[in-house]
Amino acid sequence: MSKFKKIDTIGIIKGTGIVPVFYNADVELTRKVVKACYDGGIRAFEFTNRGDGAHRVFKEVIAFVREQCPDMAFGAGTILDAPTAALYIQLGADFLVSPCIVEDVIPLANRRGVPYSPGCGTVTEIVHAMEKGCDLVKVFPAGTVGGPAFVKNILAPLPWAMIMCTGAVEPTEENLTAWSKSGVTAVGMGSKLFPKEVLKEGKWDAVSELCRKSIAWFKNA
Repeated sequence: MSKFKKIDTIGIIKGTGIVPVFYNADVELTRKVVKACYDGGIRAFEFTNRGDGAHRVFKEVIAFVREQCPDMAFGAGTILDAPTAALYIQLGADFLVSPCIVEDVIPLANRRGVPYSPGCGTVTEIVHAMEKGCDLVKVFPAGTVGGPAFVKNILAPLPWAMIMCTGAVEPTEENLTAWSKSGVTAVGMGSKLFPKEVLKEGKWDAVSELCRKSIAWFKNA
């Protein structure tokens, strides 16, 4: 069962603005990554369902999150079917994310009060997802479909839309300033937030600091 109510989870994502997107089969490494992000101010984290037995890693890590990162909304990404969505909801996922619209997931998530952000690449898909009850819509791959300009143009006729962009988001002042000024509610960021060499050497303070800077760059814009 989710720890937070749907409206509160969306508020957490909106309040932080930066949502790390991460997968690793190593439970202990994932715990350290999540904690480093939390120490850097991150309050929403997406663990992607991208490996065999990923749900088992999620189960171990979310237990850690509940104890060590109490204010963090911990969600599951790369959800491509309703059975998988149900599994992660049962494990306590606070939100679900997909790279595309998965129609069967929408009523399931709505029934359980869990925010579901399906990936969209057109105005029609965004509006369709919103009509179905997806409050926070993901634009993916955000850089390919038009970047910050795409979001800005979408929000002109749809100023009430809440959009989270993933793809072509980088932890730099220039990049995050551009996304923030486009009007996005939040951005999802993957490997560039925690480079392989940094993880290999266990430089957790460096991860925390980059998270801290990214949040500041996004909010200051």
